[in-house]
Amino acid sequence: MTGRSGRPPTLDEVAERAGVSRSAASRTINNAGNVSPATRRAVERAVRELGYVPNVTAQALARQRVGAVVLAASHDNPDLLGDPFIGQVIVGVTTALENTELDLKLLLCHPDRGHDRVRRMLRRPRADGVMVMALRGDDPLQRMVEESGLPAVFGGRPLHGQPELFVDVDNRGGGRTAAEHLVRLGRRRIATIAGPVDSHAAVARLEGVTDALSVANLDPTLVERADFTRDGGARAMERLLERAPDLDAVTVASDNMAVGALHTLALHGRRVPEDVAVVGYDDLPIAELSHPALTTVQQPIRSLGHEMARVLLALVDGESPSSLLLPTRLVVRETAPQPA
Repeated sequence: MTGRSGRPPTLDEVAERAGVSRSAASRTINNAGNVSPATRRAVERAVRELGYVPNVTAQALARQRVGAVVLAASHDNPDLLGDPFIGQVIVGVTTALENTELDLKLLLCHPDRGHDRVRRMLRRPRADGVMVMALRGDDPLQRMVEESGLPAVFGGRPLHGQPELFVDVDNRGGGRTAAEHLVRLGRRRIATIAGPVDSHAAVARLEGVTDALSVANLDPTLVERADFTRDGGARAMERLLERAPDLDAVTVASDNMAVGALHTLALHGRRVPEDVAVVGYDDLPIAELSHPALTTVQQPIRSLGHEMARVLLALVDGESPSSLLLPTRLVVRETAPQPA
């Protein structure tokens, strides 16, 4: 028997048919403990009815599991855990794991140091799978994860190479949305504060902005780069004003940088949005609290974490999940409002 769309039935479909959680179905099929007789009967009945065939390799691995997965991130910023983006990712991951018996281990490593500790963590039996966040440039963490042989899912894509499985946001589409909004508002001298050149997300967002400005026959080359921080955004805005005092809009690759840009515009006496319209990217809490409130491209950060964990769980259970590209949407506020 086949599942939906003519393919073999999945563990998720077995769980749905049995009326139990995915983890309960997996524990039953893998003969793990802590399964009630009623749950076991329901799952076994669903397996028979659907014709589900467990992955033998996955079953062997399941019997050796240590009950933990890793969320790994390279960083050179001691305040990384205070970043609202990372916080939302962690919330998303933990919600996906809350109905399982898996613990979450957080692994933060400097991109130039601590590699031995990373290798030890990634060796069995310390973890059953790994989620990797926000790689930049030629980060060795990517290679170490791939060489570990552990089931792995990447949150976002590295700049170089394509991981086998990833969950990412449509950053190019988001950048295009931001610039198209400014074009619709009648802005014609549109600048960009882009993120670092070694970030796939930053590169894709700039590509989206360039797409939209080129289609509108506007100059896409008024670009300054910064490091996703408020100070970086403030300095980049200074440079843009020096280069193009007549600019009338700016799209910014992160909300943090956009808040810095707003500060610089205020220091120079530029009214927002009357003189310069501003669109950020992320929709972090700071966007709504800024003055004026920031129009921004919302990326589903919590969903990014949740889907990373969901895909990893499927992989650990021997299934063949697919990579995902999550959509973005524009949130219009005071810095670039719709025309009255």
